[in-house]
Order: sequence, then structure tokens, then C-alpha cells
Amino acid sequence: MNPEYAAYCQTDGDFYDTPSRTADAAAPDSDRYEPARAPVPDGWLTTRSGDWLSWVPAGVTLPAQGWKIHVSAATDNAAAVLARVHAHCLAHRVPHKFVPGPRLLKLRNAKYADRAGSGKFITVYPADEESFAKLCQDLATLLDGEHGPYILSDLRIGAGPVHVRYGAFAARYCLGADGRPVPAVQEPGGTLVPDPRGPSFTLPDWVTPPAFLRPHLDARAAVATHDLPYDLRGALHFSNGGGVYLARDTRTGDTVVLKEARPHAGLGTDGADAVTRLDRERAALEQLAGLDCVPRVLDSFDVGDHRFLALEHIPGRTLNTAMVRRYPLSGPPPVTQEALADYTAWAEDVHARVEAAVARVHARGLVFSDLHMSNIMLDEDTGRVVLLDFEAAFPIEDDQRTQVVANPAFVAPADHTGRAIDAYALACLRLALFLPLTTLFMVDRDRAPRLAQYAAETFPVPPAALAPAVREILRGTGTGTGTGHRGAEPGAIPRPPGSAAEPLHEPGSEPLPAPEPLPEPGDWPRSRDSMARALAASATPDRPDRCFPGDIAQFANPAGGQCFAHGAAGVLYALHETGAPTVPEAVEWLLERVKSPAPGTPPGFHDGLAGIAWTLHRLGHPAQAAELAHLLIRQPLDRLGPDLHSGLAGIALALHDLGAATGDPELTAAADRCADRAAHAVTDDPPSARTGLLHGATGIALMCVRRHEATGDPALLDLAATALRRDLDRCKPAPGGGLHVVEGRRLMPYLGAGSAGVALVLDDYLAHRPGDAPLAAARRAIDPALRSAFYIQPALYRGIGGLVLHLARTRAGDPGERRRVLDRHIRLMGLEATPYAGELAFPGEQLMRRSMDLASGTAGCLLALGAALAATPAALPFLPPLPPPSAPPGAP
Repeated sequence: MNPEYAAYCQTDGDFYDTPSRTADAAAPDSDRYEPARAPVPDGWLTTRSGDWLSWVPAGVTLPAQGWKIHVSAATDNAAAVLARVHAHCLAHRVPHKFVPGPRLLKLRNAKYADRAGSGKFITVYPADEESFAKLCQDLATLLDGEHGPYILSDLRIGAGPVHVRYGAFAARYCLGADGRPVPAVQEPGGTLVPDPRGPSFTLPDWVTPPAFLRPHLDARAAVATHDLPYDLRGALHFSNGGGVYLARDTRTGDTVVLKEARPHAGLGTDGADAVTRLDRERAALEQLAGLDCVPRVLDSFDVGDHRFLALEHIPGRTLNTAMVRRYPLSGPPPVTQEALADYTAWAEDVHARVEAAVARVHARGLVFSDLHMSNIMLDEDTGRVVLLDFEAAFPIEDDQRTQVVANPAFVAPADHTGRAIDAYALACLRLALFLPLTTLFMVDRDRAPRLAQYAAETFPVPPAALAPAVREILRGTGTGTGTGHRGAEPGAIPRPPGSAAEPLHEPGSEPLPAPEPLPEPGDWPRSRDSMARALAASATPDRPDRCFPGDIAQFANPAGGQCFAHGAAGVLYALHETGAPTVPEAVEWLLERVKSPAPGTPPGFHDGLAGIAWTLHRLGHPAQAAELAHLLIRQPLDRLGPDLHSGLAGIALALHDLGAATGDPELTAAADRCADRAAHAVTDDPPSARTGLLHGATGIALMCVRRHEATGDPALLDLAATALRRDLDRCKPAPGGGLHVVEGRRLMPYLGAGSAGVALVLDDYLAHRPGDAPLAAARRAIDPALRSAFYIQPALYRGIGGLVLHLARTRAGDPGERRRVLDRHIRLMGLEATPYAGELAFPGEQLMRRSMDLASGTAGCLLALGAALAATPAALPFLPPLPPPSAPPGAP
């Protein structure tokens, strides 16, 4: 789980939206801090940007960078702290900004908020180093005795809420180590370098701290754990509330787990901070002492103002890890009946043990309230099941208490209180052990019967055995989803005999009611038309920031709501490419926005100007496309990375198409310059930290192949081969088979950053050089990775959609087998659908909300299905359908 997505779920039950919009929409004026409601005095200017309300004296220009002051506060003293700091800044004409209301401040300090930004409530901008020292002294005196969370990215001044760091004031960007734009500061020589904003205090090499900071630097260095009787071995987990560490007790030699809690940080929905919850956990575990299904408490102590709890180290694996290692659908078919039966027996046994452990906790008078797969340890040698993380536990007699922290795949509905919270999580676990898709219930609990039916068709578990879990999940919805959906395609996955005919309800009970069925994704063009209606229904042309709801990346740059990957351009492209009706108001919305692009709009194809210009030309707006393209070529493009997503390869391809279509020599010349620089990166620059089609060398290889087709230059195919080998060097086989891209600890088969994207471009390269035996062998090795029986997300770039698009496009392998895999993947996409406005739609990244964008949501699924099912196949930009002649020799 990416914890950042949880904050974007607060605004809307359907779509991700910016947390600042949540606070503004939900809060009346009376619920904002007084300075955010008061009239702006003469001589001051105010602007709102994201979480912040800025106040700047008229005529004052801030320096581009320098020392800045951050003030933190807790929920109980924030209004008083802001009133004093704001009054001081007004009196001394000091620019500053602040979080305008308590709801937004609580979100910024929540358990899974960004650790680097957490605690930052007020930012004060000194004019120079001299005024910086005086402001620090004044504010420290003004706020003496006040409390607030420690800001991890900063240096704390004394024991109060005042913190400082050196960094950028103005929004300037450079390329980070992974090739993506990051906030920048300027070195003395004039070069822009990354401005580090991680959860630790760092200084640029050339910055000397003012002398008055020395005592505070010394105080920071003096807080250490070396005097403790524990030797830290590594971090297991971090959240905004603190860390979880593996350690050795130097007195006994035993391995222990240390849990850390930061005061005033890591807030739960009840407002309790991490220290309060850690104290709750200690009390709960002491109440449960003697049970073998919970860890023993060994010690408790403080380091500085951080609290630590030492717990028994439990051998084994989390249930999440154990399931991933055993899950029979994660490898390529054939999946045998024996493998399915073995896994089913294991899953049933594990669930029974977990259920028994929860019952024992209840018998001791506590509700667990945070049951999920990563909070369950499983020792497969002994069969011991241990429940972890009791910070949310509460007395069982408090039957009206709601859940305060939860994993998205197991979070109980708001009307579930007391023991019902654990009952709901156990029901989710019952289904998730067979199909780990219960995060979908955050959007649509009516998906539960369909998941259960699919599980029963796939595994030898009777449908009636899953019915109690389905009824628990649906309790309180007032609706239910029946079993009326298409069965497994012939030969897709071996089905236990007779399972599809069994009802999804217990004997003697009433069947669940069935709603009007939606079209299956494979029912083209009905599915196309339904997705188009869902996209149109989701449009918000009255909003300036976005027209179609999509991924949280929409809010990461000024053009996020317009761009190709996550904005209106990509949605309109998918509708156009598949022959679906367009959304005229969305076209007008995009045309209006490009008349004056916002400062800081990226130049790239997927995230900025190049993709928007290319799409507008495709949609029949050549004048606006040309104007935007000429704005693009006036940007400092030579500073960009070489990748397809936001760098030179994508820009070169877009400008080449626009230049060819318009006959504009300036655009063609700019395309040549970008292409040359991107091509030279293959041989002259160190390899990128990222891999795959969008961000790695594979995207450069695609550009080289397309350029070769335009110029006939064989050297470009040499460069393409070199680029592909770079990415293949970062691939390795999965235990179940198939070459995957290595992404941290994960193996990725997907289109955007996985091996499907590499295979896509290998197909195009091998069409020109079929005799390249090593790359043909690599292409064969990738194939099993793209044919597994189960994938978590339906998305185009990080899910099943991209595999569907690739398998529809490739000419490699046996056509009949390829068709069977396509049919299975398309049916799986239907399982993961989450209807919107009565029409076919899909969830986005992390599955916690729907998305309508191309990269992560419904528009991308529409494009993928159009590639597989339309009479005229849809295609990604620069990746038209391959010609039908025979596959190149040696291809899979």
C-alpha cells in the first residue's frame, strides 16, 4: 500500500481528490483559523495554493532560496500558535504562509501523511541571514512553552515548535537521480541541484550554518540510542507516527522488535497521537499476557521525547508474504487442480487459526480493530498465528466505538462498531485469501458476491462456504449483488466440478438480489459505449484544476489535470482512438487551459506540453497544437532526461509527428535535436535509475526504432539494441516463470515500468532485425510473465490493461493460446470493474477509488480493450498495431 493515497480518499467516495479540497469543502468559515477568515489588511496580498494560504507584503520580493522557519503545532494549541505568529509577521512585514484550518492540519499530521512534510503548520520567510537569526529568537521567545510535532526534515530550535532548514523559496526544478523533475536550489556556480526534502535534516555542502544554530545542532547530535541496551539492526517499517525496528538486546542476545512513537504526530481519526496509541498497545498486550497469539511486552523507555516499546520478536512471515509465496494464480498456466486444492486447504486452515486468535482476544475483553494480512505473523513450521499491532485495540464493552486506523483492504464501514469491526475484517480475509481484491470494497462493497463466485469457480471451495463472509461485508448496504455473471471461459482456469452451479448462499437462506447487469468488458462495443458514458458522467468542466478525475498525480504539477497520462488529453485520446463519442465540454475545457499554460507546466509527453499538443492535433485542432508546440520548443529542453514519459524521447516523437503533419521545419529541427540528445544518452550517460517503457531505456529504444523507420539509418537500430539490453540487465525470472523487471523488492510484469513494455518494443525491434538471437531469446523469456492467471489492478500502465494491449498487438507465439490468455485477462478486468453512474468503470492505482484517466483508470482500460476487440485496433501513441505478416524467426 502506498500510504499517500489514503489522504486523497477523504474528499470523495468515488474519486481521489486533493486533501485541501476536503478541508475547504467540508469546513464553514467558522471552522477555519481566525487569520484565514479575517479581512486582508491594506498593503498585503494573499494567495491560496494547495494546503497553504500565503501572506506577502505588497512590493516585497522573496529571495529564491535561503533559511526558512517552520512552526509546528498540535490540534489543541494550533489556533493560539497561529494567532501569535501571524500577528508578529504582520507587525514586521514578514512573508509567511500557513495551513488555514484544523481539518487540513490533522490530515498533514495523520499516521500515513508524508513524513517529510508532517508538522509544518506555518512557514516564515526571512529576507536574509541577519533577519533569520532575529526572527528565530523572536519566535522561540513568543512560543516558549508551546508544543508541536518534531519536523523531521528540519533542525529544532530549543524544545519548542520552531524549526529551521535551508532550501528553496521559489519554485525551481532540476532532474533528480531518477530522471524526474524535483525541487531545486542553486549552487554558488549557478547550477540547479536537488533540494532534499526527505524525513531528515540535511544541508547543502556549500551552506555554513549561522553561529547561533550551533547549540541546536549539538543538541540534536546528543540525542542518540547508543547508550541503550539495544543494538539496532534495521528498520522494518516507517509511518508518520514513528518507526518499527529489528534490534538485539545486548543483555541477553535475543532479537527484539522496537516500536517508536512520536509525540503530536501520526494522528488517528480520533485525534490520538502515536505516543497515546503506543501506550494503548502496551496496556492491551499486558491485558492479553499469556496468550500465544500475541507478542510479549519486554520493555518501555523514552529517547528524547520519542517513546519506545520493546516486544518479543515473532519468527515467521507476515500472512501477506506467505500468501504471495504460495498463491497458485500468480504464475503462468497451467494451474493444476492439485495446486489449487493444496492452496485452498492451507488458506482454510490459516483463516480458521486467525479466527480462533481473534476469538481469544475477544474472550480477554478486547476488540483488535486493525486486522489485516500484514498484522498477522505466521510461523509455518509450528502453525503458530500471532496478531500484531494493538495500538487501535479497545475494550469490548465499548460497543459504539468506531475504527481509528485500518488497512484499506480491511477497513470497516463507518456504521460498524465494536466487535463488528473484527467480524468485517475476518470476512474480508476470508475472500482475500482467494482473491486479494478486497480494497475494492472501499469503493463498492457490492463487488463482494462476484469476487466470492469467481473464487468458488476457481478454487475447490463451496460457494455456500463463502456466503457468510459476503453477507457480513454487505451488511448495512441495503443492496446486494447476485451471481448472474458469465462463468469462466473454457480452459481459462481449471474449475472444480460442479462449483459454478452451486448457489452463493447458505442452504435454507434467501439468495442475494441481483441488480441490472452491466456489460462485460469483452462485450464490445457495448462495453465501449458504457465506459464512454461513465467518462462523460464524471466530467467536471467547472473545475479549473481537472476535468476528469484520475490519479493523485493530477495534483503534482500545474498541468496534471490536462496532461496525457492523468488528465483530459489522455481521456479524449482514448475516446477518439476507440471511436467512442467525445465529451465536447471537455474538449473546450482543454482548449481554454492551453491558451495560457500555468507556470511550471512540464514539457514532457505524458506529463505536459508535448502530449497535450500532440493530442490536440490528433483531435482536429491544428492551430492550437502548433501554438503549444512552438511554446514547447522555446523551453530549455536540453536539461531534460532522455525518457519517454517526461523527457526527450517522448518530446522528439511528438515533435516529429507534428512537424511531419504541418510541414513546419522548426518543429522538425527541434525533434531532431531532442532525438539526438536522447540517443546519445544511451552511449554517453550512465544508466537511468529506472527501467521500462516510460522511464527507462526501453522508451529511448522505441524512439530509435521509429527514427530508423523514418531515416533508414541502421545505427539507430544498434542504439535501440543497446538500450533494450540495458533494461534487460535489470530483469530476472520470477519463481513461477517469466522475465520481470526488478523494482525494489518487487518483480514487475506491466507495461509502463515492467517487462511487458520491454516486450512491446522488442517486437518492433525484431521486426527489423529478426536474426538478433540474444534479444529474441530475451523476448521469449518475458512471455510467461504476461500470462499469469491473476493480476491485482486493471490499469493500462500498471495492470492487466497493458498486458491486454500488448497481447492484442504482438504477433509472437501461438495465436490460439494468445487469444485464450486475452479472454482470461479481459474477464479478470471485469471482475475488478467498479461501476460509476450505472456504467462500466474501473478503479485506479491502489484500488481505493475509481479513476477515469489513461494511465491508471477507465480511459486506459477503454484503450486496451479497443486494441483487443475493435475492428480497427486502437493503439498507444508511437506504437501502432504491428503488421500481420509472420513473426520474425526466433520470436516466441
